[in-house]
Amino acid sequence: MEVFGTEFFDLEDFSKLLFKFGINFIFLIIIVRLIYYRIKDDKDYVFTFIMFNILTFFICFLLRKVPMQMGFALGLFAVFGILRYRTEAIPIRHMTYLFIVIGISMINALSNKSISIFELIFTNGFISLITYLIDRVWFQTLEESKNILYEKIDLIKPENQEDLIKDLKERTGLPIHAVKVEKIDFLRDTASITIYYNRL
Repeated sequence: MEVFGTEFFDLEDFSKLLFKFGINFIFLIIIVRLIYYRIKDDKDYVFTFIMFNILTFFICFLLRKVPMQMGFALGLFAVFGILRYRTEAIPIRHMTYLFIVIGISMINALSNKSISIFELIFTNGFISLITYLIDRVWFQTLEESKNILYEKIDLIKPENQEDLIKDLKERTGLPIHAVKVEKIDFLRDTASITIYYNRL
């Protein structure tokens, strides 16, 4: 049955779509929910990673049937790879996860008969394993930073650094080990400070 010259339903193609999407979605959940989310606990990025993966998968799966030049295909990948929201700069670690979820979606969507199911599952599994080992085992202790506005201007002097760190620890509850004064506003007696701390 065709509608305007387009086949309405193809059981074989639809089965391939469901099967490959199932593989893709399983490893997506492993990487985003079981590895990333337990470290960062950031729901906004979880939403972004999942939607980027799903959209990229369907775009690649459907467009692979359409003849296109290699330049266009690489340009499409580049757009996804460098895309970021203009309202907020994405940290490099988050960008890496974004690249991972885009990469596995393209691998799963564009694989054909020359790539066995075992190779496909092995590739997804290996990427997931390496992500886990590097992010959860190798770099188990992560250094994070935050920028805060600080009003005790007397403590920003170099000789008062220990007192400054102690005060910041008490007020934030974070294991701060270093601080950096970014900007001083003497009119308002405030300073913009970046704090550095380790998060397990």
